[in-house]
Amino acid sequence: MNKKQTRILNAIKSSPPPSDLNWDDVESLFKALGATVSQGNGSRVRVLLNGVKATFHKPHPHNEVDRGCVKGIRLFLKNANVI
Repeated sequence: MNKKQTRILNAIKSSPPPSDLNWDDVESLFKALGATVSQGNGSRVRVLLNGVKATFHKPHPHNEVDRGCVKGIRLFLKNANVI
C-alpha cells in the first residue's frame, strides 16, 4: 500500500466517518489489499476480499462516498480481517 491508500484506510477507520472520500481512492485501496473488484449491474460494484463478498453502489453524478457507504466499507473491511 502506498501513502495515499494508507491515509484512506485511516480515514475509513476514523470516527465519525468522513463524507468526502473519493470512490476511485476507495477502489484503489481495495485492489491494494488484494481484493477482486468487478462491475455489477448498473452502478453496483462487487468486491471480494479474503473470502468476504460485498456489493457497493458507486456514487454518481459526483464521485464522493457518503458516510453511510463509509460505514459499510468499514464493516466489510472488519469482516475481511483488514481492520
